[in-house]
Amino acid sequence: MFVDEALIKVIAGKGGNGCTSFRREKYVPNGGPDGGNGGKGSNIIFKVDEGLNTLLDFKYKKTIKGENGKHGSGKKQYGASAEDLVISVPQGTTIIDNDTGLLLGDLIGKGEQLIIAKGGRGGRGNAAFANAFNTAPEISEIGEEGETKNIKLELKLIADVGLVGFPSVGKSTLLSKISKATPKIAEYHFTTLSPNLGVVKTIDSRVFTVADLPGLIEGASKGEGLGDKFLKHIERTRLIAHLIDMSGIEGRDPYEDYLIINNELESFSKKLKDKKQIVIANKMDMPNSKENLDNFKSKVDVGIFEISAINGVGLDKLLIEIANILDNIKLEPIYDEDSFESHVLYKFEKEKPYSIRKEKDIWIIYGKEVEKIFKMTKFSSDEAVEAFSKKLRRMGIDDELRKKGALSGDIIKILDYEFEFKD
Repeated sequence: MFVDEALIKVIAGKGGNGCTSFRREKYVPNGGPDGGNGGKGSNIIFKVDEGLNTLLDFKYKKTIKGENGKHGSGKKQYGASAEDLVISVPQGTTIIDNDTGLLLGDLIGKGEQLIIAKGGRGGRGNAAFANAFNTAPEISEIGEEGETKNIKLELKLIADVGLVGFPSVGKSTLLSKISKATPKIAEYHFTTLSPNLGVVKTIDSRVFTVADLPGLIEGASKGEGLGDKFLKHIERTRLIAHLIDMSGIEGRDPYEDYLIINNELESFSKKLKDKKQIVIANKMDMPNSKENLDNFKSKVDVGIFEISAINGVGLDKLLIEIANILDNIKLEPIYDEDSFESHVLYKFEKEKPYSIRKEKDIWIIYGKEVEKIFKMTKFSSDEAVEAFSKKLRRMGIDDELRKKGALSGDIIKILDYEFEFKD
């Protein structure tokens, strides 16, 4: 089954907890701190597998969860880090953050891989907090939570040539003649229900790939027929090969077909308008084809190649010309830099790590950084609570609360935890 879209949730592994422990040693305060750090949680990594051509596996696997790091222990024993979880995806897979709409990655290179969700770092054990001023710290950290993301996967097939045109113009027949692909062929519309990919070898031994992209009719870019589902696969192609039935045997005008399909391509993506395109005039063995082609040529300025796919006429010349054109076209990226989440986050990385708002009589502090510090604090230790308070002060939270009118004794809330503000 061909599946080219999937919605999944990825949860990277949580870091292991740091340990509070003291060794037994004479004349050393509390025996000396020897609590080890926790191990790192596993990253979730997507990696290109050239043997895959569908996202079918993700149709049934809706959640992917990494392993947690192991906890630290006494005698300065560090917890083991979890192995990264590597998930195979087809070449041409785009990963989008479904909550922000930003692009996480576009995996097009052979064997290319990308960290989609980062595992949490391990919490520090109390040995890591020892210094000249505090030789026996009783503080250690909880492991950091791994990243959680709701993502959308989109497969956009990587092919050199995208074969487009109305249903029943002969795209599947042509693909079956020029490659070893075996698409379903019949004399009715929408025989092809998913893209077919074929590898083509010319008589001078050059090789390229062709994708038969189904379902284009008028209104395809708005959801008519099957076009809106498969138009995205044209974005990756270097060359658009527009197959037209020059016989007009079904009562359609070849020039009108040409205009309609190109309008749908442009409506779907402005970039498709500038993509190199040729016209393949098919069914030239039929009555009226020559007359229709002459009329067509008088109205367009584009490379036109005459063939009869079913009889194999003109195919060798067509393939040589396509190979010549491809020799001069490089594969261009389909996304701008501003579409990527990493680029957007870099631009705004200097924003404050917290925000404060008041709801009724409670001051609520929120933000990714302050919530991370909160989650990694072991509040069972007075020393840890004091360290947490100092971190908030260094971040400027106390000063901002005062400016906003917070008074000693007011209730402060971070996530589900409430405490009193002390001025």
